[in-house]
Amino acid sequence: MLAFIVRRMIQAAIVLLTVALIAFVMFRFVGDPVNQIVGIETTAADRAEMRETLGLNDPVIIQFGRFVGRMARFDFGMSYQFRQPVSELFAERLPATLELAVISMVLAVGVGIPMGVFSALYRDSLSAKLMQVLSLVGISLPTFLIGILLIYVFSVQLGWLPSYGRGETVTIGGWSTGLLTGSGLLALIMPSVTLGLFQMTLIMRLVRAEMMEVLRTDYIKFAHARGLPDRVVHFGHALKNTLVPVITVVGLELGSVIAFAIITETVFQWPGMGLLFLQAVQNADIPIMAGYLMLIGVLFVIINLAVDLLYAAVDPRIKTTASAG
Repeated sequence: MLAFIVRRMIQAAIVLLTVALIAFVMFRFVGDPVNQIVGIETTAADRAEMRETLGLNDPVIIQFGRFVGRMARFDFGMSYQFRQPVSELFAERLPATLELAVISMVLAVGVGIPMGVFSALYRDSLSAKLMQVLSLVGISLPTFLIGILLIYVFSVQLGWLPSYGRGETVTIGGWSTGLLTGSGLLALIMPSVTLGLFQMTLIMRLVRAEMMEVLRTDYIKFAHARGLPDRVVHFGHALKNTLVPVITVVGLELGSVIAFAIITETVFQWPGMGLLFLQAVQNADIPIMAGYLMLIGVLFVIINLAVDLLYAAVDPRIKTTASAG
């Protein structure tokens, strides 16, 4: 298992170096950093001095090495738009995005898996067919349209929930959260449902398909023939073998939710990383864009490593294969 983890760490380092190269190309060759920092009244001599100070006259390989070193220390440079370190901006916005993403995935997993199991065990029932129809609707509607519909119904018409913002937050150990305040919880409901609806329907359909496939296997038929209770067969044997592909999807979707929460955060004006990235794109703020790319790459690598370890915990055959390898 240790060798398996070491191999995964080496692969992760290669992936992060590739992401760093893409971010460096974006930072170095998409526009001139000097033009973004200085004003139009700056003289040519001052511009040349600025280029020398930033190290832009050094060979590209040296600039890339310096860039990787800064990224390894989570030093993403200075924002052109906000005139403050990008790492500080990320530290302010990251709690909001992680809170939204985690709650969305908890909702998706907590509702999607039971719905998938129910629709597989009782696939001919009216409730299961209704769930299938609802899952098609949830997987087909665009995220921004779902958000707008929720705002129209629950904010404009009923006035039950706030239509934008994060509500009141409290800071605990440098981490700001809205989960401990009433307005924060209310503000979280619609964005989390909007962001998690697609993942919920995807997980439900995957669990249903995998569960139906597993229920047709010989060892499930043998378990029934031995007289084991349906509860033991369905949840102790069938569901456990169904969870291996589900873990893959949940891990990848968690990374996707964090990386691509831009639309949801824009619709609800949620003060997270996605909204910050969109503002950076609109203002050509390259340090924020490059830092965001690197940070998302690190999150994906961590999530994929966690998924690989969960594989071994769920399926002993994977643990044996990893140890033999």
